[in-house]
Amino acid sequence: MTYFSTPRGMNRRHFLGHLAGATALVSPAFTLTRALAAQATKLKSNHKSCILLWMGGGPPSIDIWDMKPGTPTGGNFKPISTTGDGQITELLPKVAKQMHRLSIVRSMSTREADHERGRYYMHTGFVPNPNVQHPSYGSVVAHELADDLRDLEIPPFVSIGGASEGPGFLGMAYAPFQVDSNGRVRNVKANVEEARMMDRMKLLGLLERRFVRENRGPSPAEHAKVLDSTLSLLTSSQMEAFKVESEPEQFRESYGDTNFGRGCLMARRLVETGVPFVEVNLGGWDLHQNCFTGLQQKLPEVDQAMSALVEDLASRGLLENTIVLWMGEFGRTPRINGNAGRDHWARSWSIVAGGGGIAGGRVIGETDEEGTQVTSTPYSSEDLMATICTAMGISLDKAFKATNGRPMKIAGGGKVINDLLA
Repeated sequence: MTYFSTPRGMNRRHFLGHLAGATALVSPAFTLTRALAAQATKLKSNHKSCILLWMGGGPPSIDIWDMKPGTPTGGNFKPISTTGDGQITELLPKVAKQMHRLSIVRSMSTREADHERGRYYMHTGFVPNPNVQHPSYGSVVAHELADDLRDLEIPPFVSIGGASEGPGFLGMAYAPFQVDSNGRVRNVKANVEEARMMDRMKLLGLLERRFVRENRGPSPAEHAKVLDSTLSLLTSSQMEAFKVESEPEQFRESYGDTNFGRGCLMARRLVETGVPFVEVNLGGWDLHQNCFTGLQQKLPEVDQAMSALVEDLASRGLLENTIVLWMGEFGRTPRINGNAGRDHWARSWSIVAGGGGIAGGRVIGETDEEGTQVTSTPYSSEDLMATICTAMGISLDKAFKATNGRPMKIAGGGKVINDLLA
């Protein structure tokens, strides 16, 4: 589907190949060991950030955040009280202790129950359109906060453990930088001295600028931006933020020895360094069968990592400027199917958010007794994205100009969920 690709003329494989090829030129002696502590305090007080915990596949929020005990749709688990309003699943006891810092929106009602379309819609605030590539949360945030990122040398939008949606018509300068939970882009072996690497980068830069002067379309200019950012990336001490293994063992253990746990720890390190948007991916939520067995396996991993992230951010004074947002592309059916699973459901489901101007301890909206429909004001992807952007100080009045010439508002013109704002 063309609307999930990066801008015309440069796809993700091309971009990562370009970046990895440049990375392969780095000398083993060209190490990145300068400390980040000197600027950490400044960045902590000055920048806004968002960490998106993306639950790919559509988690059953009716079994997690909006439980219906004692009903035919209620599932296998019991609700427990939290430090905020409302109850959540017994499988998240550590998160329950952090709910005074987080709020639940139980009245999400969206329009896309297909994985790819729902993923795109929840990341961009727009339904897929084959004629327009819309920018995702991370790209919009990176673009709109660019003036505040002059000291940032690493990418302003990082996706950990999986792909995110792309920058659309904003261009490759705002594309997600994808790494695994150990901070690796791909395995490369550096065997070129620093001086030779710099000479090669300069030569490549000359070639890129020549293509730009020859007016061969937008791709050469985008390549040039990538080259500049690649050079900054390779020479930056801020790359240390990707190295979770340098954290004290007690912190690594608190997040859990899992890919998602390491990803959440890396996200904290990245926002502490100044990165405004980090997405941490945890897939495997497409629970059409054995839903409850699957939740018993997955939710303890979420519980440990998510609770540690919120507590860690709060203890460092970062949570007041960092939004934590938990969501997938949709929810799952209140009805339990014949395979002990739940199917796709976008009509009534939940997300969780807190920190960075978002209120904590609240339950917003409600569904009926069996969770089949929203009985309060329904909220859309557009509304959620408008609220997150507003909390980050991003104006919703601005309109971008898409590649087809059409003006495009941030978040598809959604309305702010005022009850979610602190």
